Amino acid sequence: MPSLNEIRSHFLSYFQGQGHTIAPSAPLVPQNDPTLLFVNAGMVPFKNYFTGAETPPYPRAASSQKSVRAGGKHNDLDNVGYTARHHTFFEMLGNFSFGDYFKEAAISHAWTLLTKEFGLQPEKLLVTVYHDDDEAHRLWKKIAGLSDDKIIRIATSDNFWSMGDTGPCGPCSEIFYDHGAHIPGGPPGSPDEDGDRFVEIWNLVFMQYEQFASGERTSLPKPSIDTGMGLERVSAVLQGVHDNYDIDLFKTLIGASRALTGENGALEHAPSHRVIADHLRSSSFLIADGVTPSNEGRGYVLRRIMRRAMRHAHLLGAADPLMHRLAPVLVAEMGEAYPELRRAEPAIVDTLRQEEERFRRTLGRGMSLLDEATGGLIEGGVLSGETAFKLYDTYGFPLDLTQDAVRARGLTVDLAAFDAAMTRQREQAREAWSGSGQSAAAGEWFAIRERLGQTQFEGYETVENSAELLALVADGGEIDEAEAGQTVQALFDRTPFYAESGGQAGDQGEAEWPGGRAVVLDTQKHAGDLHVHTLKITEGRLAPGARVRLAVDADRRLTTRSNHSAAHLLHAALRNVLGPHVTQKGQMVDGERMRFDFSHGQPLTPGEIDRIEAEVNAVIRQNLPAETKQMAPAEAIEAGAMALFGEKYGDSVRVLTLGRDLAGDGAYSVELCGGTHVARTGDIALFKIVSEQGVAAGVRRIEALTGEAARRFLLDQAAVAKALAEQFKTPVSEVLGRVDALEAQRRKLEKDLADVRRQLAMGGTGGQAAAGPEEIAGVAVLARVMDGVGGKELRPIIEQYRKQAPDGVIALVGVIDGKAAVAVAVTGAAQDRFNAAELAKAAVIAMGGQGAGGKPDFAQGGAPDGSKAADGVAAVKAAIAAA
Repeated sequence: MPSLNEIRSHFLSYFQGQGHTIAPSAPLVPQNDPTLLFVNAGMVPFKNYFTGAETPPYPRAASSQKSVRAGGKHNDLDNVGYTARHHTFFEMLGNFSFGDYFKEAAISHAWTLLTKEFGLQPEKLLVTVYHDDDEAHRLWKKIAGLSDDKIIRIATSDNFWSMGDTGPCGPCSEIFYDHGAHIPGGPPGSPDEDGDRFVEIWNLVFMQYEQFASGERTSLPKPSIDTGMGLERVSAVLQGVHDNYDIDLFKTLIGASRALTGENGALEHAPSHRVIADHLRSSSFLIADGVTPSNEGRGYVLRRIMRRAMRHAHLLGAADPLMHRLAPVLVAEMGEAYPELRRAEPAIVDTLRQEEERFRRTLGRGMSLLDEATGGLIEGGVLSGETAFKLYDTYGFPLDLTQDAVRARGLTVDLAAFDAAMTRQREQAREAWSGSGQSAAAGEWFAIRERLGQTQFEGYETVENSAELLALVADGGEIDEAEAGQTVQALFDRTPFYAESGGQAGDQGEAEWPGGRAVVLDTQKHAGDLHVHTLKITEGRLAPGARVRLAVDADRRLTTRSNHSAAHLLHAALRNVLGPHVTQKGQMVDGERMRFDFSHGQPLTPGEIDRIEAEVNAVIRQNLPAETKQMAPAEAIEAGAMALFGEKYGDSVRVLTLGRDLAGDGAYSVELCGGTHVARTGDIALFKIVSEQGVAAGVRRIEALTGEAARRFLLDQAAVAKALAEQFKTPVSEVLGRVDALEAQRRKLEKDLADVRRQLAMGGTGGQAAAGPEEIAGVAVLARVMDGVGGKELRPIIEQYRKQAPDGVIALVGVIDGKAAVAVAVTGAAQDRFNAAELAKAAVIAMGGQGAGGKPDFAQGGAPDGSKAADGVAAVKAAIAAA
């Protein structure tokens, strides 16, 4: 019985033997499609080849493409764990022809692979064709010898593929496997086709038409092939099982999940283990491709996936965080096929652990919110849909978990309001989603790239050259000429200007030509290797064909190089000091400073920052030459070069080596990088961290300066210390002690002042009130205004008043700086009649505020108008009297 890894390898080996180039899987974050959240099909990395936007580097290819469907239009998240074939992460096997072979060869390859290479019984297979695709029908009979009843004509869009409303399209031919009559379900096109007996395992797309907005279709000059076969589905067939979760990979992951939870395989727990196994794959691969959990975009989808798995771990009774302990099992199973998984293992483990620890704390807060929301409801009551949605959206509580929790209390959930809140959130997410960040006009640049070729970058050797202007673009289209006052995008045949990529800002500078000049505001990369300059023309006219002198702002480039090289040294120092889990999560270096984001779960200590700075500066002082080599990506990574997660590298990469390891003879920093860098480490001169902060869950950010900017920063800091020393009339070394003493004195004075205010408000120094409680509606009520008392001081006063109203209501309105603060406590037997949150809300509204929050026995709130404090007290009394 072949393993999943063997099946993948066999597929790729077969097509390599048939003249296909084996393309490595693209990252899950789309590189060439601004409309997609994640790569969700095998053809996505080849989309520009099919549309004609790019010329393919080979006529035919095959791949095993990692894919995710867990957000946006293609979302399988909620089905995972409860069906046999739904996954958030899956591998799509595919073979592709870019105007090379067509239907006959595609059908022949599919039939040969399935029946001869994989050994499937031909009688177990049937196919579908588009209803008017007589050619495909004839070829299946000729090549496979299938009878007419095994070639089913389908007239629906299920068997006609299109890339969109316009563009390449064509009929499909799907291959189905018959699991046998003992499983319910009918063949495709029958009334019971949704059963599980007949399972689609491979889809062949015959891309042969061009669709126009008018509805007209014309034949493509070079028809192409796009196929997709789910690796998990075909593995189930070849391993003799009906359920994807019974294949070897999932059996291993589920077995590990059961072992770590101590669960013995009870049937009711099966969905939880499936969810954990599936979501472990998608979470780990997304992290390996550079996605981090957050509250928006791709990071939000990742967090939802992770928390769904973590909730199921909680349901299984896992006492400790589970997911990160399963990650090494996944890496052992899939790391050989996907080396990025092995490289990212420390980051995956650390991210999963941190997120599960955070979710467990969140779970507790969510249950507290649920307790508060249901505290005033009686049996038969309804929990608001907004609260259920907040639990779902903020705390990661799926609706069914909330329903289970309130059902035990005899309550239900307002589903209509929950659905409305969910709809609003989805609409907002669609409005906020910005796709892959690529320009919608990217197609225009691909067309220019096809016509004019790539830009020759000469910026490693020089900051000035002469170049020919090839094209001018404005408002998304090419123009013939630009004049003074216009801002345009310009493409030259060669350039010394670095285009923004890899976190290094694009160069700025100037351009000159006979009779004209322009300022280069920015340089960006388009269509992969075009360096596009944003010009503001200040004199003369400019048209394609002109010879232009291009000059980079040399001072800015020099500082940018220093900051970029320092970022590489910082990355190495962070891993040395904090651990191998540290990985780069983003950077931006320019002519002012360096910003570096990295994975780490807690703030850096002053000692850690000091060690990191010391390491970087020690390597700078080595003053060793920077070394660069061109290598194949796999060769570079094998040699120890760090690669950025989620980046797609070409056939050749630039490897940068900086410094010598402080503890041995090896290199200090080796990374893949196409940016500009210093000639020697000593050119950086000085490195200084100026800030460290968190920017997302498990992601920290360091900002730093180098060279002259770092020196000036240190001088400014020294000047501040010197000025304080002169003011305190003390040596600089003793300034911090004086500041600490003054801060302690300030805190003591504030405490003394608060005590005096409290005593005055209560009517004397003995802690006795000026007057006792009054009786309203049969309950003791102590309600009054307290001038000069802030919100923080009300609670301790209430605690002192509890003895005077042990079975009553205490309501205090403090007034300070023109604003009001309310605190209400309901004590003893009075809790059966009154709710502190409702009484506090009445007071706040009476004073022009919005509301209050808290529990039934104690609540607080605030209002903007302290002059209405008496109205707030009166509102509390009125609410009590009306009860």
